[in-house]
Amino acid sequence: MEPTIQAGEPFNTTSSAVVRYGAGAILSIFVASASGSPSIKLWDNTAASGTVLVNTFTPVAATPYRIEMQFKTGLYITIGGTVDCTLVLAPTGAV
Repeated sequence: MEPTIQAGEPFNTTSSAVVRYGAGAILSIFVASASGSPSIKLWDNTAASGTVLVNTFTPVAATPYRIEMQFKTGLYITIGGTVDCTLVLAPTGAV
């Protein structure tokens, strides 16, 4: 059986932001750097409210996090401290 290769669209951020409007899916997050009491939280919304996808966690620098889940309204990331991360999203229309 051939291995599944999942490639997606990158979204790099160092601050809280709307990652995508509308429905979609997140595949993973790669945290390049994290310091100063870093934290990440993901929402199914276009703001820091509503349905929580991933509650607040403390990311570790140079670490990938596999997070495979769908969102309906949009994807918003809340970042605390100093974090540089890249979210990998399923290509638009793939969900």
